[in-house]
Amino acid sequence: MDKETTAKLIEVNRQFYQKFGAAFSRTRGRIQPGVRKILGRIGRDAPLLDVGCGNGEFIRQLAANGHRAPVLGVDFSLPLLEDAVRIPNGFPATFRVLDITSPNWSLIPDTYSLITCFATLHHIPSEEIRLRILRNIHERLTDDGEFIFSSWQFLRSERLMKRIQPWEVVNMDAADVDEGDYLLDWRSEGTGYRYAHQYSETELRALAAKSGFEVIEHFYSDGATGDLGLYQIWAKNKYKS
Repeated sequence: MDKETTAKLIEVNRQFYQKFGAAFSRTRGRIQPGVRKILGRIGRDAPLLDVGCGNGEFIRQLAANGHRAPVLGVDFSLPLLEDAVRIPNGFPATFRVLDITSPNWSLIPDTYSLITCFATLHHIPSEEIRLRILRNIHERLTDDGEFIFSSWQFLRSERLMKRIQPWEVVNMDAADVDEGDYLLDWRSEGTGYRYAHQYSETELRALAAKSGFEVIEHFYSDGATGDLGLYQIWAKNKYKS
């Protein structure tokens, strides 16, 4: 994928989450079953970085579970971050505006024993940008830490497949995007469009290897069929130089 197409796809999602961020947040008042499963394995004293924290619902659930260590949430959408800051008084969470597709992650100078990234990576176009993000995450993960994320498996749902739209509606050409790239519409409080990529297990395994990780666990969850989210847990590959 060329840089112009990559930039256009990033802009499609930027416009969506700026315009529909508040409406999107209102549809995300609870965490997904897969995320709830992950909560059970998170130690209360583990410093945590939540990449693409959205409206902060996951972090509020951490607080409800008695999490004690500092938590940092980052996202590029101001409407979502306005909701994210509504956390219990005294809970050690902070939030920062960060476009994770940017090369500059200097706003995150620390390392974390746990980094999460739920329902975010499928909005990242091009292998180049994905690898840059994953290497930034690798750099900020402790040697014995875990990176836990989920990716949307929308092609497993007939209902969601009906929301796939032709690229022409955002003045793009299907020939310019990569295999697995789709444009889906949004129908709540107006019509909008989001770019999403459906990952396969094989594709994610390759990305893990190229960014210095290894896949140590995965499972499917979410949706009426229980398989609309692919969850993976990665650790640093200790044998990779």
